[in-house]
Amino acid sequence: TLMSGSDDEAFTEYGLIAEKIEYPEDRSWVAFHLNPKARFHDGKPITPADVIFTFNTLITKGSPFYKSYYGDVTKVEDTGNNRVKFHFKEGTTNRELPLIMGQLPVFPEHWWQGRDFSKSSLEPPLGSGAYRIKDFEAGKYILYERVENYWGADLPVNRGQNNFDLVRYDYYRDQTVSLEAFKAGEYDFRNENNSKFWGTMYTGRNFDSGGIVKSEIGHELPRGMQGFAFNTRRSFFKDSKVREAIGYAFDFEWSNKNLFYGQYRRTNSYFENSELASSGMPTAAELKILEPFRNDLPEEVFTSEFKVPVTNGSGLIRSNLRAASRLLKEAGWEVKDNQRVHTKTGEELKFEVLLYSKAFERIVLPFTKNLEKLGIAATIRVVDTSQFIERYRKYDLDMIVMSVGQSLSPGNEQDNYWSCKAADTPGTRNVMGICNPAIDQLIRLVIEAPDRQTLIDRTRALDRALLWGHYMVPHWHINYFRLAHWDKFSRPNTPPKYGLGFFTWWIDEAKEDKLREIAPNLKSL
Repeated sequence: TLMSGSDDEAFTEYGLIAEKIEYPEDRSWVAFHLNPKARFHDGKPITPADVIFTFNTLITKGSPFYKSYYGDVTKVEDTGNNRVKFHFKEGTTNRELPLIMGQLPVFPEHWWQGRDFSKSSLEPPLGSGAYRIKDFEAGKYILYERVENYWGADLPVNRGQNNFDLVRYDYYRDQTVSLEAFKAGEYDFRNENNSKFWGTMYTGRNFDSGGIVKSEIGHELPRGMQGFAFNTRRSFFKDSKVREAIGYAFDFEWSNKNLFYGQYRRTNSYFENSELASSGMPTAAELKILEPFRNDLPEEVFTSEFKVPVTNGSGLIRSNLRAASRLLKEAGWEVKDNQRVHTKTGEELKFEVLLYSKAFERIVLPFTKNLEKLGIAATIRVVDTSQFIERYRKYDLDMIVMSVGQSLSPGNEQDNYWSCKAADTPGTRNVMGICNPAIDQLIRLVIEAPDRQTLIDRTRALDRALLWGHYMVPHWHINYFRLAHWDKFSRPNTPPKYGLGFFTWWIDEAKEDKLREIAPNLKSL
């Protein structure tokens, strides 16, 4: 990329391929001076032509996301002297545009000549970073080697990083097989995302001997939102009361106790675990932002604290189901012959939860059982990944489990998540089909925020509008990494606030020697 981010600072970038950045006070353009030492792995210099080629390729042949993300760029030009300049739309007030363009990767134009960027390939692409692909076997592993005499090794942004000569990623189709392979020494490091595994399976002689270290490292990364996402394009999900009612059927407290070993917290924000998350009643600053949109937002946005329904964890949720039933009746849905039907149309309230992994069935099943008590027929369908992606891109689905990540500095990507334009464009993140003029305007306000505090206030206002729209049934999150590794690494004493920082770790020879005594047959020794 032209610039490189920091795991210790919110949306701060330092020079990588670009050694200098310039922009005017009104930020109507940004120019990057490329480092004359910057090289692709074949030794050819990185030029403004490569930057221009990359930009044009991404917006014409890349994911639809890029066309939206870089939508404020009107022109990119080579101005000479190894300088490339991006011009922005007149009147654009997105102050983050210089940083957004700094995130642009740079592809080698000469290498891509005669190759089709829009088609998948098993040919390793030519890069310019600290590592390159040395070997791979599709579906099994990929091996990276550290580039000898890497041109950017001494840049301040790279000091103390990229400490491994070889880095290999192994792929497993089965999570259990993957974990057992780790415990047997087939690979060194694991970042666990399965609560059951973490709670029950990280045991054995190698843990007892100290050969494997298990740790939980806190962080301040925004956790975003994971949840059951409603496709509001479906007639039965258009009414927010129906969506709110369905949320009452999800018993997080029971799931956390019985399925997740008490490891998770309930999510109450689209910007969870950050200062951007709304909480409590709206502040005066938030109300001032929201007031112009009162006619397009639920009254609760202005008058109430958003909190997801809670239970006592016993599995008995009669009061929640009664609340759900009241909402459904208000929306015109009554129970007839144990089936929830619409009083005017006679339509049955039934839908499909689309999954691409059987692992999630154990979580969805209790939810569908509770929905059944409301007369709602929710079925689970598991398809392979390619089918899931195809249906996702076409929004050919009722409900999915969806995760929406967030950064510490939300901006253009919010348009791809929640806007009317995204709702009408295939392949965006707006699976929910959200189209609300108030939310569209709040997105623009977030993008155009002139300073940090204004960004915080506007993002919290957007958060409230999304939450009270009941577009998702919020799931859960954790604010720490669950790590396990063979005891051959050392790492800095202070971990980064906003990331794992694995490439700041290094192989500790003394630990490695000790590990040889404990586990002499370890594959990676």
